[in-house]
Amino acid sequence: MSGQTGNQTRRDFLLASAIASAGLPSLNVLAFSNNTSDIRIEDLSFGYEEFLYRAPYKFGGVPVDRATILNVNVTVRARDGRMAKGFGSMPMGNVWSFPSREMSYDRTLGAMKALAERVAKITSGYKEFGCPIDINVALEPEYLKAAGEVSKELKLVAPIPKLCTLVAASPFDAAIHDAFGKIHHRSCYQMYGRDLMPRDLSNYLNADFKGEYLNRYILPTPKPQISMFHSVGGADTVLPSELKQRLNDGMPETLAEWIGFNGLTHIKIKLQGEDLKWDIERTVNIDRVASETRPKTGWKYCVDFNERCPNVEYVLEYLRKVKELTPRGFDRILYLEQPTARDLKANRQNVMHDAAKLRPVVIDESLTDLESLLLAREMGYTGVALKACKGQSQAMLMAAAAQKYKMFLTVQDLTCPGASLIHSVGIATHVPGVAGVEANSRQYAPAANKPWEKRFPGLFIIKDGTMKTASLNRRGLGAVD
Repeated sequence: MSGQTGNQTRRDFLLASAIASAGLPSLNVLAFSNNTSDIRIEDLSFGYEEFLYRAPYKFGGVPVDRATILNVNVTVRARDGRMAKGFGSMPMGNVWSFPSREMSYDRTLGAMKALAERVAKITSGYKEFGCPIDINVALEPEYLKAAGEVSKELKLVAPIPKLCTLVAASPFDAAIHDAFGKIHHRSCYQMYGRDLMPRDLSNYLNADFKGEYLNRYILPTPKPQISMFHSVGGADTVLPSELKQRLNDGMPETLAEWIGFNGLTHIKIKLQGEDLKWDIERTVNIDRVASETRPKTGWKYCVDFNERCPNVEYVLEYLRKVKELTPRGFDRILYLEQPTARDLKANRQNVMHDAAKLRPVVIDESLTDLESLLLAREMGYTGVALKACKGQSQAMLMAAAAQKYKMFLTVQDLTCPGASLIHSVGIATHVPGVAGVEANSRQYAPAANKPWEKRFPGLFIIKDGTMKTASLNRRGLGAVD
């Protein structure tokens, strides 16, 4: 075995050297593999769908009323000549992943589309064999380089950030995982053992994971159900008196109506992070409506400040006042999500140790790699929000890291409809210890979900606040046969 490993390392080195001397992109040697289960990309195409929200979703102080969905189709070939097709889908999410006060919505969306086109060329042009995570590890540096090039070519006032690059690349990564599962007639979550993914996790993370394989941290079959977090955006109606005009589209329009319609048990509370009085009153009102509507429910809340709190003192004062005004509501807070600025290196003073003594504090926007996870942990964050929009490869690796370091786990949304929701829930139900999954496309983009309801009723028709997930054991990511 050691001789084979040495020969493989030498082949990797020689191949990487040949690529460098030829002036080709410097791709990570992890992708050069002789494993018989490996695949290579044969063909790739992509396109867009556009959806208007039934009502604006306000988060981070910005209302969003539409979504552009990036859909990717890929064909892969195994070493023995077998072929399979894979599909990936994800909202572009430019308001969340590329926030800007200087650039318009159309400007940042246009930049993401230009980057997606570059990502497609890079991905389709990569012809080495490998498993999906090896391919992603090899290509991510090229995606980031392309983001810098697009930023310069478009003369953007701020460069495309890494988070945005991950979002633009995520459906390409998902499509490759999907195809890999289909070529091996397995769920993606049954592909992470050493038979199909022969390198241990230390090759992707650090020496703490030496000798460990991803299947140690991933469930091969889905949990039968998972709790769903209903999102209450900054502009959503909590009290009936707040409803100025009804849409009359047959869907709920107040929090109480949503609670009855979906049998809710978990609520994600979107707060301002800049107006303490408003944040406290909003939380107290949501708890009152929840308690009055379903008094016997063991409610759980996620509190999301969308990184807008000035410091941890704001968070501590918020928790103190909520506990004073509604002790029951305070007890129902399950975790806090990304209270302060996403750039952790530039804001090292924003430590979360004191807040984390009261509730888990979860990293979301800041999480783009293992380095950011470890820095967040050093700064007092005690939890991780996994997101399909950052890529299946990253979600799996960060799920392993979070479990290794004994961190709280949850899965968050990007108003993911259709196949992207199936992808997101798939992550939630195959990662041990996940507290629940946010799923708000049924609130804001129900038209995008409609074609999927008959095939996956347990995910798209909610009656008791949970998603029925036993069907998420099909080949690949399970959304498209």
